[in-house]
Amino acid sequence: MPALRIYAGPTARQHIAEHGLQAQDVRVVPGAAGGPKGLVLGPLDRFIFGEWLAASDQPVHLVGASIGAWRMATACLTNPVEAFQRLEDDYIAQDFAPEPGRKRPSARLVSEQFGQSLAVFYGGRVQEVLQHPRYRLHIVTSRGRHLLGREHSLRTPLGYLGAFLTNCVHRKAMGAWLERVVFSSQQAPLPFATSDYRTRQVALCEANFNPALQASCSIPFMLRSVRDIPGAPPGAYWDGGITDYHLHLNYASDLIAAHAGGTGAAGKNDSKPAGLVLYPHFQKAVVPGWLDKGLKWRHGATHFLDNMVLLAPDPAWVKTLPNGKLPDRNDFLRYGTDLPGRMKAWRSAVTASAQLVDELQEWLARPDMGQLHKL
Repeated sequence: MPALRIYAGPTARQHIAEHGLQAQDVRVVPGAAGGPKGLVLGPLDRFIFGEWLAASDQPVHLVGASIGAWRMATACLTNPVEAFQRLEDDYIAQDFAPEPGRKRPSARLVSEQFGQSLAVFYGGRVQEVLQHPRYRLHIVTSRGRHLLGREHSLRTPLGYLGAFLTNCVHRKAMGAWLERVVFSSQQAPLPFATSDYRTRQVALCEANFNPALQASCSIPFMLRSVRDIPGAPPGAYWDGGITDYHLHLNYASDLIAAHAGGTGAAGKNDSKPAGLVLYPHFQKAVVPGWLDKGLKWRHGATHFLDNMVLLAPDPAWVKTLPNGKLPDRNDFLRYGTDLPGRMKAWRSAVTASAQLVDELQEWLARPDMGQLHKL
């Protein structure tokens, strides 16, 4: 059964019809939030960053939220193949035993253990990430405003209720409660326009790397927020997936073309050649924010994604994986204290995902427009 589906926006599709897909065409790689779902992208990550993109020499912007931020930061390490294998092993083996008298681990405990694991994972290697000769890392976080400016047992639930209700009316209006704060390495400009949502950009440095990355992975109520990140506006910072679940960002803008010196995405009234967005994702839909998961009318493609090539597992193939689905956070409850059972299921899914790489390599060698689906 085929495992890989390849989708493309209209600009990307035209480019591929004329030139195929070459590593040097890629200017941006996003990494979505989604917890354990991102595990099935491990084989693709090792191929893309360890072999394919490594054969080109252009600067590439890596944009990540939550586990996507962890993946994109890992891509910046000196030996990405080895680093991605370690990320996979560490993620699958994570186990948060509840404190005595509790059925589930507290957010404080999970935050402490996760923060320690990040410190060990990147210990002594942060400069590898920050000074990568080609990759510019952008870590997406969500900063609370007003009621959400400080984590509190009553204010925080009320604040997220307000954010949910406001978001149902208009996504941009949710900026009254939460703003997008992006931590960027090497003073790099953002590879997307920001008129869609309230946005700040902060320089990523050694002092704020770990706090920013932990904040980007801090799911509300499951982990504690990260407060007062060095170099950033004060306040509580949470998972970047809240504002940007699948990073449905305006990559197809003239702003990017100007920053890229003629190698970015071509926008209206712009003759610059298109730079492509290569998106290893775990589904076709690029959902804007976490609170949009239930708002199906926001799941379709927009002109923001015109220059995107999206790689995703075929839904029929996903049903052949353990439990008939991708790994997800519910597996922590499904397996409970059966850590070996969960690890076996997740490893089986990752092993099966090697088929995604085999099929991508075949398609890159002989691009078939008939296999290129509309995004």
